[in-house]
Amino acid sequence: MQNALIVVAHPDTESLTHRVAAELAYGVAEQHGFELADLSAEGFDPRYNTEDLDLFRNQTAVPADVLAEQARINRADALVLVYPVYWWSFPALLKGWIDRVFTSGWAYDQAEQGLLQRLPVHLVAIAGAGPRTYDKHGYSVAMNTQIEHGIFGYCGARVASSTLLTQMDERFPEGHFETVRRIGRELFSHRS
Repeated sequence: MQNALIVVAHPDTESLTHRVAAELAYGVAEQHGFELADLSAEGFDPRYNTEDLDLFRNQTAVPADVLAEQARINRADALVLVYPVYWWSFPALLKGWIDRVFTSGWAYDQAEQGLLQRLPVHLVAIAGAGPRTYDKHGYSVAMNTQIEHGIFGYCGARVASSTLLTQMDERFPEGHFETVRRIGRELFSHRS
């Protein structure tokens, strides 16, 4: 059975973000397994600190909390990030998780070769503004450049799907739940 790691980054367990993650997990669970990583509830520290900098400089071992997150990703056959859009990007908690966990020697090497080729990534962003606003201000291009290419492309991970859910979408929010349940059901049917 294939297994998905669903990472959610929102401090309110009653939020739309958490509901979307739960509905997506429901869809995955119809045929596959999943693990839910609730970064806020688990108290993950997103602050890139001197120990992380020393690791980058090859002066220390990988911190235990980073090793634990890398192990979760290593167990997964797909990575799913469910997050609200804050200032046209990830929330700081999720960005800090990536900053600390996607380390040199694990996610990429010194020759700038991506080491996560086996890992399909699915992005589910939840936004307050409608698609016209995002298109007008270039969010789609920014998301592709910064997140899809700049992070996952650099690490060699293929972004298998990228979904932007907005409050302006038809049948909000119920339509979102149907959409993410379908994404969950089809998570492992995406091919490169």
